[in-house]
Amino acid sequence: MFRYTKWTLLREVLVWIVALFMLLPLYLLINNSLKDSITSITDPLGLVVTPDFGNFVTVLESTYAGSLPLGMLNSFIITAVGVSILVVFGSMTAYVLARRTSKVSKVTFYLILVGIIVPAQLGIVPIYVFARSVGLLGSVWGLGIIYGMMLMPLSVFLYAGFVRSLPTDYEEAAFIDGSSRFNTFRKIVFPLLSPATGTVAILGGIIMWNDFFTPLIFLNNSVSPTIALVVYSYAANPVLIEWNLVFALLILAMIPITILYLIFQKRFIQGFSGGIKS
Repeated sequence: MFRYTKWTLLREVLVWIVALFMLLPLYLLINNSLKDSITSITDPLGLVVTPDFGNFVTVLESTYAGSLPLGMLNSFIITAVGVSILVVFGSMTAYVLARRTSKVSKVTFYLILVGIIVPAQLGIVPIYVFARSVGLLGSVWGLGIIYGMMLMPLSVFLYAGFVRSLPTDYEEAAFIDGSSRFNTFRKIVFPLLSPATGTVAILGGIIMWNDFFTPLIFLNNSVSPTIALVVYSYAANPVLIEWNLVFALLILAMIPITILYLIFQKRFIQGFSGGIKS
């Protein structure tokens, strides 16, 4: 039987203290986004007295170094293309490698996992040369393809761990009925992989939506900035950095990816735990 003791109270107090420290950045973000530019600099920690929601209207209507709606649209296209590649090709690759027991499949799987360990920045030069040679530079569609290739090892790892946890009874029954391996995967296996799909979509979507370094390299001098590059254009203003506008921009940029997480959060936990079991 559970007993509420003084040690339980102490643990709860410590948890609340840690939670408050973790929520402090969010408080600063929201608080300063509702202030004018002068107050956000002179008194960033002070509680806002007169909220100024006009900051959100300003960043939505501004066209400085690329508008926010355009940046969101470009980031959405990149994320949609990249996640689609991760889900389609990552699931099929993982299924083949997980169901085959040959040494070649095992070696191939471990070689793919090396892509998770090695930092992507180490291969940015050959990736850039390849992207330039095939015409992917300066294009949001091209950047989505590049993201799909760069994050494919993570997708294969998560899908493979979940495929190994699935029984083969349904697949064997489908083979007996004359179903091809592709149709068996498409109609039987892939629907069972929905938790892993949610995990891949969330992890890949968050990385692509928030990443700054890769768009800076592959979309440099492009007329199609991502949301991260739009935020950077405000924070790198050589005349005056209006932090209230930067914070308002960050809040608006957080909304789509937060909605994505809330939709897939249950499948995210299921799929990630399935991948770890492998």
